[in-house]
Amino acid sequence: MRDDHKQGPFRDAHQDVETAESIPDTPQTRAPAYRLAFDDPDFLCREELRPVRLQLELLKPQMVLDERGVESTIVMFGGARIPAPADKASARTETLAELSGYYEEARKFAYAMTQKSMETYGRENVIVTGGGPGVMEAGNLGAHEAGGASIGLSIVLPHEQAPNTYVTPDLCFNFHYFAIRKMHFLMRAKAIAVFPGGFGTLDELFESLTLIQTGRMSRLPFLLFGTEFWKTIINWDALAEAGTISEEDLDLFRMVDTAEEAVALIEAWDRKAGWHDSPPGQPAL
Repeated sequence: MRDDHKQGPFRDAHQDVETAESIPDTPQTRAPAYRLAFDDPDFLCREELRPVRLQLELLKPQMVLDERGVESTIVMFGGARIPAPADKASARTETLAELSGYYEEARKFAYAMTQKSMETYGRENVIVTGGGPGVMEAGNLGAHEAGGASIGLSIVLPHEQAPNTYVTPDLCFNFHYFAIRKMHFLMRAKAIAVFPGGFGTLDELFESLTLIQTGRMSRLPFLLFGTEFWKTIINWDALAEAGTISEEDLDLFRMVDTAEEAVALIEAWDRKAGWHDSPPGQPAL
């Protein structure tokens, strides 16, 4: 991200870092207090510097994506444990093996949306995933097969491996804070597709829906892949019947089972009116 061509009349930070490295080794220069503050990892990791780290984690992906000209994204949430169809025999449960079909639908969906992205030279409809295995890998794979770029927003976890190999390398980010990572998922979102998953996927699903429900985020195509899965996992009608959500909140999303259905719904979306295919009795968004 070094941007030498914008250097003004003052020495830039890189120059001072290089100069500091060549200063004679003395008790004074070895002392932690002497280090340049912005080049001192121990200082930057102090508890008091958390607000600075939050800001840095917000700024770095923002600046890189701006430099790449990424204007809008297609967000793909989904489980890391969903196997590819070729690997479903090794799935830890029978249900996971059955859900492997959604790996393929995720790949096909990402492929189709990336083709649309390439019509705008990669500025619009760029696939973004959590950068990991499972559904995330399928999303990045589909974009890769379509010949386009895709974003991976990884996070440091004790058991997490390296990002999947299909994320575009210079669009592969790593986070410490879940909250900032989720902000970056949604800041450019043009549509959200949620595939079967566990706690992490549910967290992303409900935070996104809450932001839309409360008007903190604009409405957009919100698609749940896996009709049977989501109806089994969450009793949506019971929430409405109990009055803990409104009946109209059930229209904030659509359930689909194929990539073709999802693409058609995104294409049918009208920013002001919502979907043109609102079922009888359900208001258009």
